[in-house]
Amino acid sequence: MRFARLGPAGGEIPVAIDADGRTHDLRPVTTDIDGGFLADDPVGRVQRALDAGELSVLPDADTLRRGAPVVRPGKVVCIGLNYRDHAAETGADIPTEPIVFMKDPMTVIGPDDQVLVPRKSTKTDWEIELAIVIGSTARYCESEDEAATHIAGYTIANDVSEREFQIERGGQWDKGKSCETFNPLGPWLVTADAIEPAALALRLTVNGEVRQDGSTADMIFRPAEIVHYLSQFMVLYPGDVISTGTPAGVALGSGAPYLQPGDVVELTADGLGSQRQTMGAA
Repeated sequence: MRFARLGPAGGEIPVAIDADGRTHDLRPVTTDIDGGFLADDPVGRVQRALDAGELSVLPDADTLRRGAPVVRPGKVVCIGLNYRDHAAETGADIPTEPIVFMKDPMTVIGPDDQVLVPRKSTKTDWEIELAIVIGSTARYCESEDEAATHIAGYTIANDVSEREFQIERGGQWDKGKSCETFNPLGPWLVTADAIEPAALALRLTVNGEVRQDGSTADMIFRPAEIVHYLSQFMVLYPGDVISTGTPAGVALGSGAPYLQPGDVVELTADGLGSQRQTMGAA
């Protein structure tokens, strides 16, 4: 099943998209796609409501803005250097444990919303990533199998990054990751029972030129392994988002030009849909 949020920023309607592509209004079931909804058997609840005829098809769904598929998460946790080819292109060693950093949840925007190049930025970069959405509270998971039960589903994230801020301004990654609008998310939350994340193609273009063309098969640490690992250090709550790293092809490693206002970035991932952002100036 796919969940999404459609409509103007701050006024999104929660919806479910069925196997036939019909978009159903979820307001009879929930006020939003949030932690409370995700923790309370969302697939079962929605399916029962569909079977009972309680959910109407949302008219003109295709004309509405696409918001992030989960309302602003409590936290966004990110994993760095989690693809072998990306580690290689940046000259980094393969990590022996996940590299963890945090991203301000206020950076989350819709998948097609404008991304702002920060003032004085010269190195704004792109990163297509598979993102995990947590569905139930995870603490001290004893196994990867247990960790997997806490995953509500998956979506696409663009972990936009300002590399000078990240690397050259004190060595604290959060500064280069938490600029306004730096986390387009969506368009859908695809539930964990509906997708296998082991070998999803990830593709990103800038102004029509392919920059990233990778696969989650190249991940060093797999989604369940990441959730298991993180749960040893922090409590993961329903609605939290984990970005799992990016394949090769970022400007930092490839030498491609960094992003400028007016550039168009497009992202696609198998089974997870697409994003499209036009860069603006902060």
